[in-house]
Amino acid sequence: MAEQNLGTDTPDSATIDAENAPTAAPRVPQVPDKPALEGLEEKLSAQWEAEQLHRFEEHTERSAVYSIDTPPPTASGSLHVGHMFSYTQTDVLARFQRMNGKNVFYPLGWDDNGLPTERRVQNYYGVRCDPSIAYDPDYTPPEKPAKNQRDWDVISRRNFIELCEELAVQDEKVFEDLFTRLGLSVDWRQTYRTIDDDSRATSQRAFLRDVRGGNAYTAEAPTLWDITFRTAVAQAELEAKERPGAYHRYAFTAAETGEKVFIETTRPELLPSCVALVAHPDDERYQHLFGSTVVSPLFGVEVEVRSHHLADPEKGSGLAMICTFGDMTDVTWWRELDLPTRTVIGREGRFSREIPEWITSEQGRTNYEQLAGKTVHSAKEAVVEMLRAEDLLDGEPEPITHAVHFYEKGDKPLEVVTSRQWYIRNGGRDGDRREALLARGRELDWHPGFMRSRYENWVEGLNGDWLVSRQRFFGVPIPVWYRLDADGEPDYADPILPEEEQLPVDPAAEPAPGFEEAARGVPGGFTGDPDVLDTWATSSLTPQIAGRWGRDEDFFASVFPYDLRPQGHDIIRTWLFSTVVRSDALHDSLPWTDTAISGWILDPDRKKMSKSKGNVVVPTDVLDQFGSDAVRYWAASAKLGADTAYEVAQMKIGRRLAIKLLNASKFALNLGATEAHVLAGPDSAERLVEPLDRALIAELRAVVDQAGQAYRNYDYARALQVVEAFFWRFTDDYVELVKDRAYGSRGERIQDSVLVALATTLDAVLRLFAPVLPFVTDEVWRWWRAGSVHQASWPAEESLREGAGEAALLPAVAEVLAGIRRAKSEAKVKQRTEVLDATIAGPQSALDHVEAALGDIRAATRSSELSLVVEEEAEGLRVEDVRLADPEES
Repeated sequence: MAEQNLGTDTPDSATIDAENAPTAAPRVPQVPDKPALEGLEEKLSAQWEAEQLHRFEEHTERSAVYSIDTPPPTASGSLHVGHMFSYTQTDVLARFQRMNGKNVFYPLGWDDNGLPTERRVQNYYGVRCDPSIAYDPDYTPPEKPAKNQRDWDVISRRNFIELCEELAVQDEKVFEDLFTRLGLSVDWRQTYRTIDDDSRATSQRAFLRDVRGGNAYTAEAPTLWDITFRTAVAQAELEAKERPGAYHRYAFTAAETGEKVFIETTRPELLPSCVALVAHPDDERYQHLFGSTVVSPLFGVEVEVRSHHLADPEKGSGLAMICTFGDMTDVTWWRELDLPTRTVIGREGRFSREIPEWITSEQGRTNYEQLAGKTVHSAKEAVVEMLRAEDLLDGEPEPITHAVHFYEKGDKPLEVVTSRQWYIRNGGRDGDRREALLARGRELDWHPGFMRSRYENWVEGLNGDWLVSRQRFFGVPIPVWYRLDADGEPDYADPILPEEEQLPVDPAAEPAPGFEEAARGVPGGFTGDPDVLDTWATSSLTPQIAGRWGRDEDFFASVFPYDLRPQGHDIIRTWLFSTVVRSDALHDSLPWTDTAISGWILDPDRKKMSKSKGNVVVPTDVLDQFGSDAVRYWAASAKLGADTAYEVAQMKIGRRLAIKLLNASKFALNLGATEAHVLAGPDSAERLVEPLDRALIAELRAVVDQAGQAYRNYDYARALQVVEAFFWRFTDDYVELVKDRAYGSRGERIQDSVLVALATTLDAVLRLFAPVLPFVTDEVWRWWRAGSVHQASWPAEESLREGAGEAALLPAVAEVLAGIRRAKSEAKVKQRTEVLDATIAGPQSALDHVEAALGDIRAATRSSELSLVVEEEAEGLRVEDVRLADPEES
């Protein structure tokens, strides 16, 4: 936590006896001869760890805590500059809050629960997970994985998780080293893994409370299905991809009249699963058919023609084929029109080998035999060939390009299959719950504000509850068993649930409460739920996992609800929304008060950087080339919510700024500025006797106020912009103007005024830059101050009030300085060339400012005579009639 002292490193005066306290001599600055950025990260990171600067102090009142629900990176993934970008933005905010006296809870987790980790463990060790296999406490993986996957070891889920945790240590060390080098002020004691015992117990505890509270339920229903991974997929995990297709036009035959009724479809292979035709109720072309039946080509199945408002008269023929199931619109029609289920595609993505019972004609059954066991693609080709052979196609297929849904990690189009799954209620089928979650979104403070619309659009577009079960081997097991009846069928209506004290559990490897293992799978016994929870079902609980919910309620109360959730805009629909859903159900509150949404990193072609596109930049190369502060500068220059180009030029600017901070600080300290010169109250302000010095303090005071307000509004980019602009004015204008006085040319009292201004400004600038440039600011701080700048408080504008003069004076003087410099540049002479005389024209108010600092201007520009001419109509100051001495004589 930051000390609350402003402009000094001493304790609060209330804690010492002012009369008897010893007077410490000002610390003598220890400035290196050749300051450099190289080596700062390694040196200072070690010091920060030794000094425990970023430790979260437990047993703190909630009001004194600032807690951050930090995104857990996928440790099995590779590092790229996107990690540096978004995590730096969070760290800048964390450091600001720490400097404002907050006890910052800044944990970091590792997301090792999911397909990426499962694949990595499989390939690294050469193993496969089978939950039905017993745990082997002595298992040791092979030294090298077998080349053929058929020869891989098959191990229990518990053994697989142990290997995951073992490998995760290696992967996470790489991330930790990078984040430490980048200067993240994370408390490395507060870490977790989304697959460790505590996380699994937390995830299962939340699921059980949702089940008992009626917020989770199991149902057999049409489900989006990935045939590659053989798992159900949630709506939030969909990715639409443009794919080539074709409209196939063929006719059904009206059962009574023989009328040909044409449909157009991109999925002719689903013809044997057709349950109805549908048209819009206002479509006059088909109103005479509503309620009648038609017969399907090839298979001879009689189906009804129905009406529904979702049918689009402008799409194809306006008459659609309802199949079970081609897409989620089919599911809607099937449910709302109460249609039968005729499934032909199985979980493996192949057509059933059994001829469906609803196909009764001999020709229809013969035709179906040509589809049995085929993949979707092969079945489509077979159906089209049969239609063509029987001259049932009306023209050739019409090529199109259309959006097709994929699992975000899959490479084949999704199918819709009927299966038993677990769901969590999220408002997708409940209007009241939907409105409550929309209200939660309005209750949350969004940064930037326009990102709230993405949340609302997602919630309003939900068409079903959150499917949370996955047919995978690795993950958090669903903590449920089912009794088996006399026929060995599971009783899904009355699941067996464990007590929370038993968690975590694995129903595939442990018997149900009240049963022996021998009763598994036998009539009258039990069976364990074979599925695992969706990775988002656990990631949605990061506030609870990091906050020790269910393990240490006092600790949880000290951090929850959190203050901040930082994350990318692409996972608002998944991580952010799912976390709101869980917190609303479990705690009847938001999980955090604010959310900071970062943008993407774009390559030079303005495309998102991603591993799959092969356009990522390795972060270590960038850090080696420019240094951590420069990279942080680039990240902090981008506003929240803004997609940002990968800009080497911006990093070069950041490096130049850091070097300038080193050199300017060295200059000021070598002039004699010490901590004793830093303003510390009204008495010290009396030492500022020159108007220009007081003008600098006035401008500094405004910058402190503006930057602090920007940070409080989560606009760190604006804060950096304000501070950086002031810093360059300070070094380029003020420092050049006062060099003569700083060397003592006008006496000690005048020199002391400069040193007070320099020391006070340096003190504040280091604090102002500290959240963004933690290494260079702390390096300079330690030259002349005790401790670390990261233990110092954020500067307060009140501490500068007594020393502030007229803020407008410095810009006016800088304008004159720039005019004389420009005249010398245009004359192509060196800046040290003497000015014999020049005229400065402008309004009286501006000239008054110039006159107050005329001595500094003359000294800085080496001017002999400067004439001031009043021009009230002038908009600003103008330097003219500059007469320069002969360069050789100068």
